[in-house]
Amino acid sequence: MTTANEQRKARGKRVRGLIGKSGEFRNPERRLAYYMVLPTLLIILAVAFYPVADSIWLSLHQATLTVTGPFVGFKNYLLLFQDSVFQQALANTVIFTVASVTIEFVLGFAVALALNRPFRGRGLVRAAVLIPWVLPTVISAVMWRLMLQDQIGVLSYAAHALGLVHQPILLNHTYLLIASILVDAWQTTPFIALLLLAGLQTIPADVYEAARVDGASTVQRFLRITVPLLKPTILVAVLFRTLDAYRVYDLFYGMANRQLESLSTYVYEGVRITQLQFATGNAAAVFIFVTAFLVALFFIKVLGMRTATEE
Repeated sequence: MTTANEQRKARGKRVRGLIGKSGEFRNPERRLAYYMVLPTLLIILAVAFYPVADSIWLSLHQATLTVTGPFVGFKNYLLLFQDSVFQQALANTVIFTVASVTIEFVLGFAVALALNRPFRGRGLVRAAVLIPWVLPTVISAVMWRLMLQDQIGVLSYAAHALGLVHQPILLNHTYLLIASILVDAWQTTPFIALLLLAGLQTIPADVYEAARVDGASTVQRFLRITVPLLKPTILVAVLFRTLDAYRVYDLFYGMANRQLESLSTYVYEGVRITQLQFATGNAAAVFIFVTAFLVALFFIKVLGMRTATEE
């Protein structure tokens, strides 16, 4: 295993090799390839960078939809965190993200382990498992909302009959948030299962066979072979789902009919609908971007440390 200093020296050598006399930029074909890709990269950077930079700039001004007012610094952010609606939206988003990703990971891992075992009709079962994931989120939200409707919804009737709830589900904030989490888990667990199943199928069968011959139990094989070898896939799957859940909009919109706020619905209502909170709405949009970027940076750092250790 290489040390951190050796890894930094190796990266430094690779960078110097790229720009040095014997680097790949000295190769005419490679240099031409970079020149041909450069315009596309510049367009992508411009398209991606300009909206973000403009939102950050507007969030620091007393801006409206058509006029950029005076510079106010971080005043919009202070007003943002003093807004009780934003505080509730942030709490809903964090609770939803943590709960839904945790449930989806546990269920998805179990489904992936089950589908990785050989049995008759495995291909048909794999295809059937993916059905909830391929449905549009809005359609799933409306479908579940109808089943949760008081007096006419089958799930609402069952929940009241079992004594699980004592008031209409769609009129209670806590019940509605729990229902949204469960609906998201129902729809997106197949995505986690699909990614983890792909990772499981890359683990050689002879590794398990060797461990079995050495007397390792099922639990030991799972903890010492499956989990370590699947860790990069797990991190990627959790990263994708975390970022996707963090920007939840359509599920809340379809399930709660504007009764349940998330960060994305807060931005949409403040910037697009009322336009009365345009400045703070931009600040909220920048907040979502920065926090999502930090989450992605954390996962990428973990993945990078993993890769460096393996090298």
